[in-house]
Amino acid sequence: MAPLLTRIMLGADEDGQAADDLPIRVCAWDGSAIGPAGAPTFVIRHRRALRRLLWKPGEMGLVRAYVAGELDIEGDVFAALGAVQRVMRSGDEPIRLSSDDKREIVRTAVTLGAVGPEPKPPPEEFPTGGRGDVDGPLLESGAFFARLLGPSMAHGTGLWDEAVDLEDAQRAALAQVAARLGLFPGARVLDLNCGWGALTVPLARDHGARVVALARSRAQVDHVREQAGEAGVADRVEVGLRDTDLSGAGDGPYDAIVGLAGLETLDRAFPRLYELLAPGGRLVVQQAVRRPGRHRIRRTFTTSYMFPEDGELRPLAELVGALEEAGLEVRGVGALREHHARTLRAWAANLQRRWDECAELAGPGRVRVWLLYLAASALACESGRVGVHEICAIRRDRDGRAGATLVEGRAVMSG
Repeated sequence: MAPLLTRIMLGADEDGQAADDLPIRVCAWDGSAIGPAGAPTFVIRHRRALRRLLWKPGEMGLVRAYVAGELDIEGDVFAALGAVQRVMRSGDEPIRLSSDDKREIVRTAVTLGAVGPEPKPPPEEFPTGGRGDVDGPLLESGAFFARLLGPSMAHGTGLWDEAVDLEDAQRAALAQVAARLGLFPGARVLDLNCGWGALTVPLARDHGARVVALARSRAQVDHVREQAGEAGVADRVEVGLRDTDLSGAGDGPYDAIVGLAGLETLDRAFPRLYELLAPGGRLVVQQAVRRPGRHRIRRTFTTSYMFPEDGELRPLAELVGALEEAGLEVRGVGALREHHARTLRAWAANLQRRWDECAELAGPGRVRVWLLYLAASALACESGRVGVHEICAIRRDRDGRAGATLVEGRAVMSG
């Protein structure tokens, strides 16, 4: 099995690398194993996992086998995925096998009884060629997210400088965002991605703001309305569904606009944000970005299981340039990459602690998808392949001034 797995999981063995030299261990259904003892371990539960890897060598074969429950990861999932990423040769390109490799693989697969037609993708995988009615990660219920995100259900990046746990980190992050917005009693605020209301409700309750909150699902709309009612601010919170043209935002003007997490579909709508923002008003957005350079769009785990249309990230410079072209003045940019990675790890820990409950709520396959996504995203942040930045901008008034709310606020906007 060793030559078969080193080829279909890691690519052609051009350097003569032996299986025991690889930083992973693979155990088969019959008790056999390859790879060094003590290394992160992948357990093949069913021959169908090998067949998936035969048809889709590399990332997609591994993902499909894991989501289907035909392959498991023992021990630290972060260490296992990190080890595979260090040696897997897919990178920006899928693994490609030579004719000799394919002949050798088929001969070995016949011996193992793993030859057959390509298995259907797991039902959790989105159909090719369009999202249709797919809602990506919003397939899950509020009860699921309460277990994944924690009691506050905050979906943004926590600040971990002085935090002792996830809830503490989220409280610090939300307080800092509120400070950057420069709020005053009666201020009109547009929350572009309100999630489950972790920021929306405090803005109305603690700062006296009037908030229009845009959600990504009907479940979020209902939850935020319920939370606003319980907090006694239902008259200051208006909740609706968000679409790409921001029609639910009305005509404005808003004294502040905020968007935390999940703005990929809006990063080309900055002219609309300029129109909605009052002169002197502030914009604070947090956005995942990728490293600059050539970027080949292809079908990946993220676009196949999490974000069917939102998987393409842009470099930071493009986002800043788009804001400036829209007429907004960027006042500060802050990197949150390490904070985001730690937040992702905390969410993954929540998921693993309450695995059985989450599996009952969302299904075993979706829970596996979530764990892969959180772990892979955290590793991408830690390696610098993906970053998260907070961008603060203003709409200048007709005289080119920043507005009264920026008095003594330079440190806040650029901190």
